[in-house]
Parts: sequence; C-alpha cells; structure tokens
Amino acid sequence: MTDFDPVPQASAATALIGDPAAFGRVAEDGTVYVRISSGEKPVGSYPGKTAEEALAYFVRKFEMLAAEVALLAARIKSGALVPSDAYTAVKKLRDQVKELNAVGDLDALSASVEQIEPLIEGHREAYEAKKAAESAAKKARLEQILIEKEKIVAEAESLALSESWKVTGDRLKVLLDEWKSAPRLNKTADAALWKRFSSSRNKFDKRRRTHFAALEAVHSVVSEAKKVIITEAESLASSTQWVPTAKRFKVLMDAWKASGRGKPSDDAKMWARFKAAQDQFFTAKNADLEKRDVTMATNLIKREELLILIEALTPITNLGEAKKALRDHMNTWSKIGMTHRNKRTSLDARVHAVESLIKEAEATHWRKSDTAAKARAAEVVKQLSDSIENYEKIAAKSEAAGNTKKAADSRESADARKVWLEEAERSLTEFS
Repeated sequence: MTDFDPVPQASAATALIGDPAAFGRVAEDGTVYVRISSGEKPVGSYPGKTAEEALAYFVRKFEMLAAEVALLAARIKSGALVPSDAYTAVKKLRDQVKELNAVGDLDALSASVEQIEPLIEGHREAYEAKKAAESAAKKARLEQILIEKEKIVAEAESLALSESWKVTGDRLKVLLDEWKSAPRLNKTADAALWKRFSSSRNKFDKRRRTHFAALEAVHSVVSEAKKVIITEAESLASSTQWVPTAKRFKVLMDAWKASGRGKPSDDAKMWARFKAAQDQFFTAKNADLEKRDVTMATNLIKREELLILIEALTPITNLGEAKKALRDHMNTWSKIGMTHRNKRTSLDARVHAVESLIKEAEATHWRKSDTAAKARAAEVVKQLSDSIENYEKIAAKSEAAGNTKKAADSRESADARKVWLEEAERSLTEFS
C-alpha cells in the first residue's frame, strides 16, 4: 500500500472523543484492530510499515472523518448550509462512519454524527436570518445597480440632442464602458434600460453622421469656391498693374471671407496658396513703390526749384516775355514725372495762380486794344454827354416858364446821367 499525506487533525473532534490511538492495536501478523462497544474488528493492514506507522495510518483516516463531522457541525451552527443540504450531508457522514475502517472511538464518532441532526432545526432560524440578510443585501445591491444604470441612461438621453460632437461622443464612450463594467440586473430590467441607452446613442450617432455629411457637402462647395479664388489670385501674382490689381485682391479677400469655412486641413493648404500669391504681388508692389518714392522725392525737388522761376514771372512787366517763359517752364514741368499726390496738389495750385495772373493780364491787353470796343465806349460817352446837355436845357426853359417841377425832374435826370458818364469815361480811358 502506498504512503498517504498527513491529514490535518480536527482538534475539536479529537477532544470530544479522546485519543484515537488508544482504541486500536496491531497484531503480530500486521493486522490493525479497532475496539468498539461490541468488541474488536479488523480494519486492515499496512504492509512494509512498522506497527506504529500502520496504526498512525488508520488513526489519520479516523481523524479525517472526525474533522468532517466537526466541520459540518460548525457550518450548521453558522447558518452557512441550507437545511436540506445539511440533512444530506449528515446522511452521507452516517454512512461513512458505518463503513469506516479506521482506528479511533468509532462509537463516539457515530454518536457525534447523530448529535448533528438536531442542530439543523435549532439553527434553521440563524440560516433563515442569514439568507434574509443576504437577500436584503442582494436587493440593496440590485437597487444601487439600478440607480447607477438609470443614471447612465438618463445622462445618455440628455446628450442625445447635443451638438458638441467630439465632447459628447467621447462622453458616450465612457458611459458605454461604465455600462459594460456595471453588474447585470434581471434580464427584463437590463433589456429595458439597454434599449433606452442604445436608442440615445443611436440617435446622437445618426445626428452626428447627418451633421458631418452636410458639413462635408458644405466643405465641398467652399473648397470649389476657394479654388476659383486661388486660381485668379495666382494669375494676378505677377501683375504690375498696381492699383487695379490691389483693388482686385481686396475683392478676392472679401470673397474668401464670404465663402465660409472649409475642412480645416484643406483650408490651411488653400490659404497658404492664396496668401503666397497675394504676398508675391504686394511684395513686388511695395518694392516698386519704394523705388518710385525715391524718384518722386527727386521730382519734388525739381518742381520746387522750377516753381521759384515760375512765380518770379509776377508781377508782369512784359506780357509777351512772361507768356513765353511760362510756356517754356510748363513744358519742363510736364516732363519732370510723377510726384507724390499730396505734395503735387499744393504745387499745382501755386502754378495755377501764376497762370491766372498771366491770363488776366492777357485779357486786359486784348480788351484795351479792341478798336470796336473803344469806339463803342466813346459812343456811350458822347450819348451821355448829349443827354445831359439836353436835360439841362429843358430844365432852364422850364424854370423860365415857371414850371419848377419839370425843371427839377430834368435836373435830376441830368445828375443821374452825370454819374453814368463818369463810369463811361473811366472805361474809355482804359483803351488809351
């Protein structure tokens, strides 16, 4: 027979039934006997072992079953066993004791088994209380799980109409993980809650897909519009028509802003192309303006120097020479080239003032040399002189005739024409 590992002793059972080895002996032929109330009976042998080893082997078998008896009694007292299971366990132990080939107080062990059965009813209340407590704890746990899952579902439902696509999508993933890690409820309750949770997720996902599909369509339209703008901008990048092209670039920039936002990655690439074309044009334009600034500054000095000569023509002493000099100066003026507009305006005003004085002098000259006009002025003087003389004669005759009123009217008419005559004579003197 092979060796067996030592079996842990059940100290409670051993204390109850005494030293098991005291109930056995080993015969000279190696047979092991156990003493019971009815005498002795052989339990077996352990060939190849000493008497002490053989006895110890059969004692261990006894102690193993005694430990099971003690363990069963303890479990029943703690309420850990269902009564029906406890009765089954007692019956099994009873049969095992009857058939046990071991050394120990078998009568006491059998009695101890019979003492267990009354414990079952005595501790039924403890078992029921334990089961009730377990049931209450389970119910409370299920209620807590229900609260947690309803909280998950309620939050999912509150997010179904959200338009914070990224944040909400991430949050629903977290809620799904929380749902999966939560313990199960009963099938009906779990199915109902899952239906609500799944419906909310599906509703959000559908709206998100619809949103991004529409956004993709918008992005496509925006992309096409910006491609047209870029094409024109790139065609204008090398233009040297500074003013109209700059205005056109402003129009293109306004069109770019009005076209809306496209897909961020595409927008960035297209903006880089548009800005590159724009920068190319304005860099060239600014370089040209800097060059022109130097030229215009030089031209300004030339105009200021020439303006000194033009203004030196006044006051006019010789109209013919002044006109010729002005023509020469203005011919030079027109060839100088561009000057800054804000500077040119004041310079042109000063030139115009000189031109006006010469034109006025020329008009005066022509007026004085006009023989027909001189003749007309002389005729006016003669007519006014004759008229005055006639009114004075009438006034003298009227006085002599005693018609004082007619005399007064005639003198008044004569006096009025004398004023006119003075003005006419001054005009006539201008022709001399």
